[in-house]
Formats: sequence, structure tokens, C-alpha cells
Amino acid sequence: MFDMQLDHRAQTLLKALVERYIADGQPVGSRSLSKISGLELSPATIRNIMSDLEELGFVASPHTSAGRIPTPRGYRLFVDSLLTVQHQDEAGLEARLQQALQQALQTSTPQKMIANAAQLLSSLSQFAGVILMPRRESVFQQIEFLRLSEKRILLVIVSPGGDVQNRLLMTEVDYTPSQLIQAANYINQHYGGLSFEDVRIRLQEELCRLRDDMTSLMQAAVEAGSAAMTDDSEDVLISGERNLLSVTDLASNMTSLRKLVDMFEQKTSLMQLLDLSSRATGVQIFIGGDSNLVPMDQMSVVTAPYQVNGKIVGTLGVIGPTRMSYERVIPIVDLTAKLLSKALGQG
Repeated sequence: MFDMQLDHRAQTLLKALVERYIADGQPVGSRSLSKISGLELSPATIRNIMSDLEELGFVASPHTSAGRIPTPRGYRLFVDSLLTVQHQDEAGLEARLQQALQQALQTSTPQKMIANAAQLLSSLSQFAGVILMPRRESVFQQIEFLRLSEKRILLVIVSPGGDVQNRLLMTEVDYTPSQLIQAANYINQHYGGLSFEDVRIRLQEELCRLRDDMTSLMQAAVEAGSAAMTDDSEDVLISGERNLLSVTDLASNMTSLRKLVDMFEQKTSLMQLLDLSSRATGVQIFIGGDSNLVPMDQMSVVTAPYQVNGKIVGTLGVIGPTRMSYERVIPIVDLTAKLLSKALGQG
């Protein structure tokens, strides 16, 4: 651990420096530290300790400023060992979150409730809320074919949880309604409750026993069904992107703006980060420059996994600048994950 290298005085000064920098965004000088740290040290002693902290990579001197700012390594030590999360407003925060989530629960599907949780994270943190959606079940309960017109069929897939997916099939044969019912009945009777991958394997073994004109329809249904159930285009929801565009630390120049826009559009790095944090327990903090998963050095992501009936199904979090109020954001993320888990478990 980094803090093993630092004595109590150095830790206290680093904590004071990070907290002051988060509060006002200005480099912190030795004179300010002597006032806010509570340590009775001379300015010369403080300057010496600051030089040691800079040499160890915990703080840096921007340009010609006399003050110093935290580095990613300094932020990492701060959130891992020095941060004091404020619990005095936790009851009030939990009450507000509980009320907001309960309102979403009363009239919403699980998908809508999860989307509302992303908006809630954004509004409470004033940054961006992000959620990795639960992976869709690849298992289906039943399917149905609906003839739309000649050689155009709508495939309706129902998951065990009641989630419904639709896919359009273009066929070479003009199937009659009775043929479509027969094919759906066969699939439901023999394969209902299996994954489409299992169905594909079994179909290959059983094709010789099926009528040739029905074989192509079933193969098309399995391909389309598999694609429908594994479609990850909406796996990551981001709410409050505009909040980040107004954060000077993240959008101070065109290069930063491009990185922000790329992150919103591609979402690949966020998916990797959220997927990784879904394998951990409790709140995780990823700091730009400290973690290769964070797309920008000036950005931090605070995450926590959420569950359904004791099983982790996704991750939620807040995206903001490294200069965020961690002691305020951490309880927001933690409580939202716990309350969403409880709400989804009751659904």
C-alpha cells in the first residue's frame, strides 16, 4: 500500500491538500496547508514534506505555481486510505433514493426502472449516471410466428421472465398460417426453456426428421432469436452527458471534448470497466491516469454492482472529474445499487 511510505504528518497534509483542491480547483500552497491541516508545522517543514510527496508522485506542481495539485496516484491513496465518507446525511439520502425508486417501481418495467436509476444517479451527483444493463437471457420460453405478407414473417420471442423480442424474417417460401403454427408448436414443445445455442445444436441432429420446407424456417428463427437475445446495443445506458460537458476539467479543450464524445458514442471502454467491476463486491473507484480502463486522465468512475435475488446482474455508477466530492458520490452510488437490487428482487 502507498500509505506505508508516508508518516502521519504526510498523510494529513495530503488529505488536506486533496480536499481543498476538490473544493476550489486551485493549486494549494504551503501557507494554506499550514492553516487547514491542523498541524503545528512551520511553512519550511510543510514545504519539505510537499517536496517528498512530489518526489513520490502523489502531488505535482502545475507550471510555475507555488502550490501543488493531486496526481492520479495521490487521488488513489486518498480514496483508498484517507477518505472519510460522511454518513450523517445517509438516512436522508436513502429516503430520497427510496422514494424516487419506489415511484419508478409502481408503473415501470425492470428496464425502465434501471433507466430511471441512471437518471437518478445523474441528478443526485450532478455528473453522469451510467448503468450496465443485465445481460439478456439467451433462454426462451416460447416463440410465435406471425405472417405479415408473402415471405415476410414476424418472429415473437418470449423469455422466461416475460421479456418480449421481435424480429422480422424474410423467407424464400410463402408459409401458410397453419404451417407457421405447426412450426412454432414444434419448437415450443421440443425446445422451450433452452437457449438458442442448444436449439441450434439439436436442430442439426434432428433435421433429417423434419420436413424440408420447415427446416429453413426453423433455422432462420434460431439465428434471428439468438441475435435478438444477445443484442448488446443498449447494454450501457448513460444519463446526464451534458453535465460533463460543463465540467471544465473534462471539457477544457477540443482534445478533451473529442475524448468525451468518443466515450459517449463508442462506450467500449465503459463496458469493459463496468463488466470488470461487476465481478467485485461493493463500491469500486476507477481514477483516470491510475487505471487504463478510464478513457481520460481527468476522469473518475465510481461504481457498484447491483443484484437480482442475490445474483449480480449488472453495474451502476457515476462518471465525473477526478476532482469530484468522493465522500458525497460514494454513498449515492452505494445506496442506489442496494435499493435497486432490493426493488428488482421484488419485481
